[in-house]
Amino acid sequence: MHTPNYLEFSTNDMDASKAFYTKAFGFAFTDYDPEYAAVHGGDLEIGIIVSEKAEPPLPGFQTDDIAAAEKAVRDGGGTITRETYPFPGGRRFHFHDPAGNELMVYQADE
Repeated sequence: MHTPNYLEFSTNDMDASKAFYTKAFGFAFTDYDPEYAAVHGGDLEIGIIVSEKAEPPLPGFQTDDIAAAEKAVRDGGGTITRETYPFPGGRRFHFHDPAGNELMVYQADE
């Protein structure tokens, strides 16, 4: 099962982004390192990652079997753009769907 439950935004100013989302929407962040923070507790987890330039938001799907998910993306016609790698709280990979949209699949650490 792949559950769409994650959206990641990029920023070149973590403090300003966290201040905005806290004031505008009441978000409370968990800092994982200086370049990644996340909001937990709702149906959709929001992550903010430091990047040199603004990127479109990155939707994510949670899985309980990252290897099977990567195979399913390939078999379905997706293109892996970043092989599975560790990130705070688990592992993930990035891919493009046939239309060129970038998405990712992650598996949380148990």
